[in-house]
Amino acid sequence: MSVVINHRKSEDGSAGVKLVAVLVVLFLIGYAGFNYIPIAYEGQSFKQDMQTAVVQGMAPLPGMTILDTVKVKVQKAMVSNNIPADAIVQVKQIPNSVQAHVVYSKQVSMLPFGIYKYNYHFDHTATPTGFLMKDN
Repeated sequence: MSVVINHRKSEDGSAGVKLVAVLVVLFLIGYAGFNYIPIAYEGQSFKQDMQTAVVQGMAPLPGMTILDTVKVKVQKAMVSNNIPADAIVQVKQIPNSVQAHVVYSKQVSMLPFGIYKYNYHFDHTATPTGFLMKDN
């Protein structure tokens, strides 16, 4: 029984090329996640802080109105969550409650060297919910 060995020069080194391609793809995914996850986390954390601000605004601070209390708490949350200073903040009175609305955008570099930047858009309206809003 004879063994036929078919050696093709063009097939040499293909495992190394595949490894480099996989490593490049993993690096790009990691880079995008490293830049996007903190921005998304700050956005979600800010949503929670906005919700807390409108609930706590139902019991205003001494010498302040409900709207002023909510504005102060939302401004503090903006600073703690690295929200851009040019964010649009609207706090308004609605029947039996208060509502806070914030809109902003941030550029997130998804690929190295600024090849592609994603525009993270935040638009959220917070109103008190749950047992605070039930009519007696």
